[in-house]
Amino acid sequence: MANGSALQCAEALVRKNGASQPNESAEYRKAREALMVEEIDLRRHIARVAALRRTLPPGGEVKGDYQFMGEASSVAGANPVGIAELFGDRDTLFVYNWMYGPKRARPCPMCTALLSCLDGNADHIRQRIAMAVVGLSPIERQIAFKVERGWKNLPLYADVNGKFSKDYHAIMKDGTDTAAQNVFVRRDGTVRHFWGAELGFETADPGQDPTTPPDLMVLWNVLDLTPDGRGTDWYPKITY
Repeated sequence: MANGSALQCAEALVRKNGASQPNESAEYRKAREALMVEEIDLRRHIARVAALRRTLPPGGEVKGDYQFMGEASSVAGANPVGIAELFGDRDTLFVYNWMYGPKRARPCPMCTALLSCLDGNADHIRQRIAMAVVGLSPIERQIAFKVERGWKNLPLYADVNGKFSKDYHAIMKDGTDTAAQNVFVRRDGTVRHFWGAELGFETADPGQDPTTPPDLMVLWNVLDLTPDGRGTDWYPKITY
């Protein structure tokens, strides 16, 4: 990314852009160019946040007794693996905890929608980093839902003893499982936490869901482009 001091002001870029749409009015073009200034500023702010995230100092060393049962080891008598095995040959690991604990009859529809997006991009993601989807249900139950959804590329793991999910904020105080995003790094054989999504209900703005931007959900990003937006009374379902 270019040095911030060398960036042209957003208004100047808009003037150079020269975009227009068929049959638009002068009123529309004026409003659209004002919006474009905000879009440029937003793009730059997202880039600044990502750059700041990359400068985080080393996080806490991962020391817990974490045990995962993966799809390949789901046969009877197989032993669980530790977090180091989730890295494979990569040095960075993205973990998504989904809401599909043993007490849930069906997984969370929001998690399902997000994981459907990640499934389509998993092969691309794994060119650079490792990825794991962790749930509290037995691995056989998670695999059955994966087959039902037609997911092909998501590496599923069961948190055998629940300690990872508890430590990394995928279990709420009342014991209910919740979604969580965490990134880990491995340097010189030591696994450390790098970043975790920490924005929750306490930091949410009025009328907004507690999300960590930029939102991983393609669904919401597409709806944000439309005149009615996300709406206030609609959420995705597993089936329609």
